[in-house]
Amino acid sequence: MGGYAEYAFGKSGNFIANYTYAISLLIANIAIAISAVGYGSVLLGIELSPVGVCLATIVVLWVTTVCNFGGAKITGQIGSVTVWGVIIPVVGLCVIGWFWFSPSLYASAWNPNKMDFFSAISTSISMTLWAFLGLESACANMDAVENPQKNVPIAVFGGTLVCAVIYVLSTNVIAGIVPNLDLLHSTAPFGLAYATMFTPTVGSVVMFLMALACIGSLLGWQFTVAQVFKSSSDIGYFPRIFSRVTKHDAPLVGMVILGVVQTGLALMTISPSLNKQFNSLVNLAVVTNLVPYVLSMAALIPMQRLASVSGGQAKMNTVIALIGTIYSFYALWSSGEEAMMLGALVTFSGWTFWGMFIEKKERKAENLYQG
Repeated sequence: MGGYAEYAFGKSGNFIANYTYAISLLIANIAIAISAVGYGSVLLGIELSPVGVCLATIVVLWVTTVCNFGGAKITGQIGSVTVWGVIIPVVGLCVIGWFWFSPSLYASAWNPNKMDFFSAISTSISMTLWAFLGLESACANMDAVENPQKNVPIAVFGGTLVCAVIYVLSTNVIAGIVPNLDLLHSTAPFGLAYATMFTPTVGSVVMFLMALACIGSLLGWQFTVAQVFKSSSDIGYFPRIFSRVTKHDAPLVGMVILGVVQTGLALMTISPSLNKQFNSLVNLAVVTNLVPYVLSMAALIPMQRLASVSGGQAKMNTVIALIGTIYSFYALWSSGEEAMMLGALVTFSGWTFWGMFIEKKERKAENLYQG
């Protein structure tokens, strides 16, 4: 997306898009780790304090970081196994959950706070975008993908479409199986659903699978964020230390640095409850992740002009981009004051880093020219 932004905003736009995207992944990965901790704590019957949640989250972050030291091949092999931890229970619920579905229970869970249409959308939009956060992950990893021109578009659009169907089915059927209040206070909703449908033992098995899936997902995302920092470092936007790789093509030093940063962020976001910490991180991740999307859509017109896109097609693309931009700004507004404030601080910090970087780069170029 940084490359898209550069068409309209130059090198600084490219930098900000890469910078905010990278920061959003750092934050999002902490939220994924918290999800794994949530399922694990319920599975083990442990009630963790806020500090306990934080420490467990840090352990999960570092375990998945170390597992990536072997490179993309090992990460892919592990991920191909752990992904079944989410496929089996979620798809299974979409198929067989309807046998336990209660229309009356579902109706009672429909808009329990009596919100109007726009208020309901506003409160759920961040979580909806969070669910689809990763649309661009195949693009970010394209350097490590075979035949990216063919496989990346298939992964992005095909994966998003399939996920959309599964999200809609699973979240609706679970609302007709488990009482809304129980779902609200649960950190392991799918395990709770299976425990309600079958037995607590089955629910525990599902919790184990979901915790495993969260760790597997985090494993892939930790590699992705390291690749994002490496790619930006390769073109000179981030410190060169992020470009260093091992013989397995793993940016090990960068991973360690990012692990330290995530540890600090986890400590800074300790909250009274796991759910509150998760929601705060999700909102901030969504805000920072929307910045490169807005920049990319704003760059569509000059991109189309350079590509000589026909008038009719160009107008259609522009309308779609405009709708996407309006939606993005609405999502930013709906994320809340705290997320917007912190997101703004993160973004403006990026402009500061850019000013420092470009001055250093120009001085280096001037010295080379004079030499």
